[in-house]
Amino acid sequence: MIFPAKQIEGLHIIANLNSSSTELLKRCEYYKTFIDQLIHELRLNKIGEVYHNFENGGFTAVVCLSESHLSIHTWPERNYVTFDVFLSNFLKDNSEITHRLYTETVAFFSASVIYEKLLTR
Repeated sequence: MIFPAKQIEGLHIIANLNSSSTELLKRCEYYKTFIDQLIHELRLNKIGEVYHNFENGGFTAVVCLSESHLSIHTWPERNYVTFDVFLSNFLKDNSEITHRLYTETVAFFSASVIYEKLLTR
């Protein structure tokens, strides 16, 4: 039996940021500590993670959540960060939590927003 597709909305935010907090952009350990605490505080369920520091500075990270994911990539030599977060609304409306993950990441890096796109999907 095939069931009709049911829309499971959620908020997806993608953004490009500018940050002069070069030390925070160089290695993932500071961000990992920050985001782990925020994930715990927001009562999200982390189910996996991959962090990688690049030899010349900068890092990439993907955190899998039962609610979906977040990812971040940094280029300290360009003061540049890309950020992506999506939380589905399968069990509850997570839009406010998605916004908080985003705004607190922007604040963590003392960043300015170059580009942002908020998608309801």
